[in-house]
Amino acid sequence: MTIIDLTTDIDAPIERVFDLARDLDLHAASMAHTGERAVAGRTTGRVEVGDTVTWRARHFGLWWSLTSRITAVEAPVRFEDVQERGPFAWFRHEHRFEAVGGVTRMNDHWEHRSPLGPLGRLVDRLVLGRYMRSLLVIRNEALKRAAETR
Repeated sequence: MTIIDLTTDIDAPIERVFDLARDLDLHAASMAHTGERAVAGRTTGRVEVGDTVTWRARHFGLWWSLTSRITAVEAPVRFEDVQERGPFAWFRHEHRFEAVGGVTRMNDHWEHRSPLGPLGRLVDRLVLGRYMRSLLVIRNEALKRAAETR
């Protein structure tokens, strides 16, 4: 299993950051380099508990589809999504938000397991863990820019 913890401090109110983190249009824009877009389920606006989103994106030269479900929303401090269908054996992404000293601290906790047993663990260790972290960093930088310029 791969675990990624990432913290981003954002100079914006917690409610704004929370809403932007759930915004599918901002997410797609932040991942434009992969061609990522929502193609089924909720495809625009902000996700809410129970929503599913099917994403299509190009990674490692191949097109992939992944459907996630929003399993928890506790405004404005937390939401969580999990894979329903897709290339991972499973994943869980918890997003937490905390007002700290005039800024919003956004904490991402990402866990995934790749399929294919030992081969999947090797791919995680050599490539996929780093790649997923870089995608989270790119997304968070875009979210930070959007929140701080509004």
